[in-house]
Amino acid sequence: MSKMFLPLRRYADFQGRSDRSEYWLFVLLQAGVSLVVVLLITVFIGVTRFGESPARDSIGFVAIPIAQLGLLVFILYTFIPSLAVTVRRLHDTNRSGWWILIRLVPILGELVFIVFLLLKGTAGPNRFGTVAAEVSGQSDNGGLVGPVS
Repeated sequence: MSKMFLPLRRYADFQGRSDRSEYWLFVLLQAGVSLVVVLLITVFIGVTRFGESPARDSIGFVAIPIAQLGLLVFILYTFIPSLAVTVRRLHDTNRSGWWILIRLVPILGELVFIVFLLLKGTAGPNRFGTVAAEVSGQSDNGGLVGPVS
């Protein structure tokens, strides 16, 4: 569970490595929060009769914009940590963070990128740092690993 929030603690740390579980748990957190907010918006739209503007006296009139604003704030808050954990995940597979730009290639680039994220990280140290102890789930410095000196 703590790995799910580790990218938020390492907010803009683009150095070091992040294992698969840290990356995918953070993706799960983002998807879960987004899904809950979208479901709330959908419920409030249903309460206000689908396809019509909510009446000024209905709960949807206030709740829908608040939920949309909350989702926007969440997306903006998690954008940098998401980018950072993705770069560290690429580092774990011994690839430069610039490989994130492969997503700009339509279809094929996204598929290659997903494969990179699914691959197991390199065993032992690589040019981006060392691996956190997998037995305990964290290294001596709280799971934060940096470049090899």
